Amino acid sequence: MAYRLQVHIANDDPIILDVEELPKPTDQYVTGTNPQRRDGKDVQYVLREVNQILIPWWRIHLIQILPDEQSDEIITFVRE
Repeated sequence: MAYRLQVHIANDDPIILDVEELPKPTDQYVTGTNPQRRDGKDVQYVLREVNQILIPWWRIHLIQILPDEQSDEIITFVRE
């Protein structure tokens, strides 16, 4: 299952990455594909032809797991 992560990097704006599996605590870095800004623009310090990057843990403050399209289909209880 693929995940979409918002990675908050030290002294920089957050970026969005696609990952195949969530990073484990024992990993030394986070591997992701299709790096982009939250607004969909390219990341300035990543070349346009690069589609996979490695970010070391010491540069990461926070990782957020973004919802996917299937989560919109989940029916929740609504009190009327």
